[in-house]
Amino acid sequence: MTVDFYQALKERRSYYGISKDVGVSEEKVKEVVEFAVKHTPSAFNSQTARVVVLTGDAHDKLWDITTETLKKIVAEENFEGTRQKLESFQAGFGTVLFFEDEAGVRSLQEQFPLYADNFPVWSQQSSGMHQLVVWAGLEAEGLGASLQHYNPLIDEEVKNEWNIPSNWKLIAQMPFGKPTSQPGEKEFKPIEDRVKYFK
Repeated sequence: MTVDFYQALKERRSYYGISKDVGVSEEKVKEVVEFAVKHTPSAFNSQTARVVVLTGDAHDKLWDITTETLKKIVAEENFEGTRQKLESFQAGFGTVLFFEDEAGVRSLQEQFPLYADNFPVWSQQSSGMHQLVVWAGLEAEGLGASLQHYNPLIDEEVKNEWNIPSNWKLIAQMPFGKPTSQPGEKEFKPIEDRVKYFK
C-alpha cells in the first residue's frame, strides 16, 4: 500500500494532452472524489470542501464558458495560444471543480473569534490537500490531470449554469482524461536545501 501511495504521488504530474477515451468508469472517478472529500483533513474538522464533477456535455460546457469569457478580455491577436490550451482541457473526459463553503468558514470565525483571521487560510490549505488527494487518486487510476485557476472570471456563470450555492467559492478546476502526451522531465531543487532535521 505504501509503495502505491508513493508511486501515485511521484507519478502525479500536469498532463495537458488528455482525451475522453478513458478506460475508467465514472463510478471509479466518483469513488476517488468521495474518498478524498470524506477523508482529507480540515481545520477543526470543519469539512468545508465542496466538489462538483462535470463529465460529458457538462464538462464541454464548462470549457465553452471559459473560452467565451476569455475571448472578452484577451486581445484577438493573442487569443490563439489561449484557445489551444482551453481546447486541450475540453478534449478531456471531465473536470473536477473545487469549492470552499464560505458560510462554514464564517460560522467558525464567529464561534472561535480568537482564530477568525486564520480560518480563511486554513480553508485554502484544506482545499489544497483535497486537490492533491483527488489528483493522486486519478493518477493511481491511470488518468492524467492538471490544475487550473480561471476563477473568479468564470464564477458567476458556473454558479448559474449548475445552480451552485452562492456561498460556495470556486477555488480551482481540474480537467482530467486519458494521457495522450507525457510531461517533460521534472527538475528538483536540492532536497537538503528544503528539508532540515534536528534532534
